[in-house]
Amino acid sequence: MITLYVKTGCPFCAAVLHKVEELGIEVEQKNIADDAVANELIEKGGKRQVPYLVDSERGVEMYESSDINDYLDEHYGKGE
Repeated sequence: MITLYVKTGCPFCAAVLHKVEELGIEVEQKNIADDAVANELIEKGGKRQVPYLVDSERGVEMYESSDINDYLDEHYGKGE
């Protein structure tokens, strides 16, 4: 399962969500506008930065929209 921590209005989050839609990937979105979700993100990743991807099936967690998009292309793109 893929979880994506996002924030409304974040252009970097929008770029990742566009990639998710392009690849037809189902993700659980968690918005850090909710303080409980923000605290959960800080516990997981150490900082309040979005987007943050958690791929529990592969044991991968990462920040940075460009890195996330590259990861999604590599592991969930049409070539797999």
